[in-house]
Amino acid sequence: MEKKIFLSDKDMPKAWYNIQADLTTPLPPPLNPETDEPVTPDMLEAIFPMNLIEQEMSTERFITIPDEVMERLLMWRPTPLCRATALEKFLGTPAQIYYKNESVSPPGSHKPNTAIAQVYYNKVAGVKRLTTETGAGQWGSALSFACNQFGMELKVYMVRVSFNQKPYRRIMMETWGGKCVPSPSPDTAAGRKFLEGNPDHPGSLGMAISEAIEDAVTSENTKYSLGSVLNHVLLHQSVIGLEAQKQLASIGRYPDVVIGCAGGGSNFAGISFPFLRDKINGKEIRVIGSEPTSSPSLTKGRYVYDFGDTAGMTPLLPMYSIGHAFVPAPIHAGGLRYHGMAPLVSRVFADGLIEARSYNQIETFSAGLVFAQTEGFIPAPETNHAIACAIDEAKKAKEEGKEKVILFNFSGQGTIDLPSYDAFLSGKLQDYSMPEGEIEELLRELKKIS
Repeated sequence: MEKKIFLSDKDMPKAWYNIQADLTTPLPPPLNPETDEPVTPDMLEAIFPMNLIEQEMSTERFITIPDEVMERLLMWRPTPLCRATALEKFLGTPAQIYYKNESVSPPGSHKPNTAIAQVYYNKVAGVKRLTTETGAGQWGSALSFACNQFGMELKVYMVRVSFNQKPYRRIMMETWGGKCVPSPSPDTAAGRKFLEGNPDHPGSLGMAISEAIEDAVTSENTKYSLGSVLNHVLLHQSVIGLEAQKQLASIGRYPDVVIGCAGGGSNFAGISFPFLRDKINGKEIRVIGSEPTSSPSLTKGRYVYDFGDTAGMTPLLPMYSIGHAFVPAPIHAGGLRYHGMAPLVSRVFADGLIEARSYNQIETFSAGLVFAQTEGFIPAPETNHAIACAIDEAKKAKEEGKEKVILFNFSGQGTIDLPSYDAFLSGKLQDYSMPEGEIEELLRELKKIS
């Protein structure tokens, strides 16, 4: 029995997989909020370089990974596929549980898979400076690392509650040369407006996005970079699932269930979309997105056209949303505190290709503790949502007496999140489930998608 399944450098995928080529229903286009007409490429040039806009709108099935990007990805890729034998034994399950260990990257998560690509494409387009937002700090850390690799300046707007909860993420960003400020900040008009109503505002990803976009469009030689949600981001993350397919095939296995935590949708899409291509072509497989009860865009949201940010500076995106004015409860899975789900993930959910499940944070930290005490690795709070779902599926296999193969994405490590574990272990964590009435109020004015 193999505990770890490796690929050699030469087996690293040479192209990204684009699920748009295989969708059963075409993706609705983003809309101009002023005209309700589809957005054209030139409308996005203020915030993205044209080479990334082309990827955003592409329906080509495979897009070649440039050599300069491949060179950086090979610093840690291909990542190992591990079998959680100790967890299986603890649960007494007949299921085989495998996890793709994305925590081995320099910043400790899946995020640099797209950060490296985005910085490269901005660099060749002549961009000198990037802005971005970050929730828990994983994306800000990854983009700081990537900008350091290519010699580019970066400013990160970090959701204030996470900025205060996770000071070591800021230190990671600064170590790689990024500048990090808490959001809302006094540095932008959007930030100042948010602070007017509440000088101690905890912030949200939507607000931080508004600040980062404003900075990009008002600064010279500057573009904006997003760590999730958009099509090109999910494209770059497909290396995760493509590698996992090769690794499982090398030992004669294929998953019955594929699981990823779901916030904006990037790591979930990365592990699942290559397998969804198989499902679209007739393979029997279940795919589950696991999200927080406090930000339940898939399980309680509606399929609508909504802004990607709080101030309404982005195009209208077709996504499952709980409303762009949403201000999240200060749960510790900061990377999942977002009001909407990626348009591509939303589309496959609407088409019934994936399932969704929500978990409260105490339940997810309990699952993370079990994983840490069996498999040794301390997971990020976001990753704990995938682990909770994997444990549920393993228990279900035990009840049914079936030898299922379960695959989940270990999207990030939690060493820097130890204050979150301290809060859990000391009984200070509280659960929060978003009420239906609050969601309906936030979505009242938004256009539903059939």
